[in-house]
Amino acid sequence: TVGVTGGIGLDLKNWVKKKDANGNTVLDEDGEPVLEEVYSVKTGTVLTINTKEKKLYNGDQELSDISAAFTPQKMEFMRAGGSYAIVFGKKIQTFAAKTLGIDVPRVFAASKEISHEGQGLTAVEKIFNKNAVGTTPGKVLHAGSDVRVEVNIVGSQDTTGLMTSQELESMAATVISPIVDGAYQSGCHTASVWDFNAQANIPRLMKFMNDFGLITARDPLGKYHAMTDVIHKVLNDITIDDWAIIIGGDSHTRMSKGVAFGADSGTVALALATGEASMPIPESVKVTFKGEMLEYTDFRDVVHATQSQMLDKFGGENVFQGHIIEVHLGTLPADQAFTFTDWTAEMKAKASICISEDDTLIESLEIAKSRIQMMIEKGMDNEKQVLQGLIDKANHRIDEIRSGEKPALTPDSNAKYFAEFEVDLGIIAEPMIADPDVHNEDVSKRYTHDTIRNLSYYNGEKIVDLGFVGSCMVHKGDLKILSQMLRNLELVHGKVEFNAPLIVAAPTYNIIDELKEEGDWDVLQKYSGFEFNDDAPKNTSRTEYENMMYLERPGCNLCMGNQEKAEKGDTVMATSTRLFQGRVVADSDRKKGESLLASTPVVVLSAILGRTPTMAEYQEAVIGINLTKFAPPKGSLCS
Repeated sequence: TVGVTGGIGLDLKNWVKKKDANGNTVLDEDGEPVLEEVYSVKTGTVLTINTKEKKLYNGDQELSDISAAFTPQKMEFMRAGGSYAIVFGKKIQTFAAKTLGIDVPRVFAASKEISHEGQGLTAVEKIFNKNAVGTTPGKVLHAGSDVRVEVNIVGSQDTTGLMTSQELESMAATVISPIVDGAYQSGCHTASVWDFNAQANIPRLMKFMNDFGLITARDPLGKYHAMTDVIHKVLNDITIDDWAIIIGGDSHTRMSKGVAFGADSGTVALALATGEASMPIPESVKVTFKGEMLEYTDFRDVVHATQSQMLDKFGGENVFQGHIIEVHLGTLPADQAFTFTDWTAEMKAKASICISEDDTLIESLEIAKSRIQMMIEKGMDNEKQVLQGLIDKANHRIDEIRSGEKPALTPDSNAKYFAEFEVDLGIIAEPMIADPDVHNEDVSKRYTHDTIRNLSYYNGEKIVDLGFVGSCMVHKGDLKILSQMLRNLELVHGKVEFNAPLIVAAPTYNIIDELKEEGDWDVLQKYSGFEFNDDAPKNTSRTEYENMMYLERPGCNLCMGNQEKAEKGDTVMATSTRLFQGRVVADSDRKKGESLLASTPVVVLSAILGRTPTMAEYQEAVIGINLTKFAPPKGSLCS
């Protein structure tokens, strides 16, 4: 990843657009640019980073100029042999200078401060200006600045959490920074299979993080049962400020309130210990919407269409890559808007910011409050009452919005963007499917998330071996869609039969509790052939599936890849984000495994039919179903 949060990313530039003799980009039969590999980075290749010349070599052959990675801030880390001494040194120096009432002496590399007089601020620029530490007082910072910022929410997940705990131990940190509003240690990546490794490591991790001051998915004292909730959904719930900065140990740390960055275990550890992170302010791409959704399309189709329409508009160039996607959803609550912000990882964006109307943001904060209250009632709060503190902060933010003192975050009307793009909802005529395109002759086009196809492309003929409704991409509404579809199918056919296995994993226990109250969980139980048991979790991965519905434990499940997998060579239709080779399904001797990504109704119907549905079958199946809908805000969301 180039420009990673905390690390030093190198842009290898080993794939480029192919040019003809006249210097024009060569296009394939679909009108997309043909890519060619300039040099190989296959396993076993030995590359040399020349830190003096700031170039990349293979032997004596110069491959790439990598000087962009050698900023003064990164060079400082290199000279110090790591980031710890620099981060702690800057924090102590800033604190001491403030306490003594003096200017900060110039010892470390200064923050890179870029300011353009008369230019407005994007949403991310506003957040960074609010949270910046150690910068010139009164100076307005724009994209390209490289600064320290205070962090509000921190998330640690259970596969990288062990490394994070070791990082904290190595820096002799014993307690979470008091300026962090809240932090959470998840158990979602080891939820599906509670094997011997997990049994040996995860309780130890949970105790360490609980003692450190995090809210933990598992209680070391056993007062509440294991909450294997998907980390991103929990972080989205406990983010109670649209001006917040969130750091999490996972690429899908992309909340629909505030701005969130996925980071390495060391950066997560530093955020926990110091309440700070250091990073450049990225440029933003502004995404707005026009038109109306058709009654049988789902918001997931809008997400996929955004990527498809963007690539069409910019000639196959992914303008999202490495930038902030500032998405003006306006009317969509954060719980549902997360489907978009989460997918921005697959759009290769640096992060995303959801711009909401005041009433919508208040609704989102009320949902967050209710979810946090459920966590408190389960006994998850700690001695410092971090969760109650989040509810108090949410109430304060709601009061600010209602009084007009501080409305929902919006960019300035004269802000400058890397690009601007408007999605046309009216031309989304069918469900949209992200296809790994495993047989594309151009290997660079396989497993990219960029091949988005209409449902009718498959003519109702593509065999589907397994369906998966789960991962951080789904919200409560998706599980209610599943429940409604099962009811309708029974009314029409008298029974529900699956021609392929359907794996269902709710993102969080809170959502299951809400579904139980609303009567939907009973429906799912009625049609399931397997239901998870917290008292006797599976300790081995399932290797074979029957044609029935499985109600799996909340968590990552198939999306993670190191837990459950589909049978080798299967064609999977999933609501998740993962279509990489071998992630959800491995290849077999008979055929390549493939994971196609689609909306919940498409996945459910594909599992019932054992193949992709036709448009007629799909439209009939969703009659009367409350699909996730979205209407663009009526006015501009700028200040």
